[in-house]
Amino acid sequence: MSVTATIVVGADGSSSINGSSTQVTSAADRENFLKRRRLVDCIVIGGNTARNEPYVKTPVPLVVISRHSHPKLPAAHVWNIDPCDGVIRAAKEFGENILIEGGSSFISYLLDNNVIDSLELSVTPVTGGTDIFDFSRYLERANSLKKQTIDGTIFYIAQFKRQK
Repeated sequence: MSVTATIVVGADGSSSINGSSTQVTSAADRENFLKRRRLVDCIVIGGNTARNEPYVKTPVPLVVISRHSHPKLPAAHVWNIDPCDGVIRAAKEFGENILIEGGSSFISYLLDNNVIDSLELSVTPVTGGTDIFDFSRYLERANSLKKQTIDGTIFYIAQFKRQK
């Protein structure tokens, strides 16, 4: 199983403005984001992401880990399950390559529980948002780290040795 998490944050670690990442992202991040999601078997998100981001159509199955139903996402698989167990179930049901597109709390929980193999982090120049993601804490823990800057957005790929 391969689990990759992706998140965009501003330079101050903010992952949202007014509840959404749309004002935090950049054109370079968006292009990278759309390419990445076509290469996986399933996308897993948390309930807050499902409520606040536009997930009407995805190229692969979408799993929402939430205690609530999400009527605006009728094609999504909504599971009331621990996020770690949800990732394992998604791999069994949809395929080994899982992409986590959650917010700061969802991704932090999965990183803290050693479920994620790779973190693909985009850092834009934006500041002043909310839902802070303490990305430096996770980058310091990485077994390997790659960094690239495109049009003012810094892209990190952090690899972790996941507990099997």
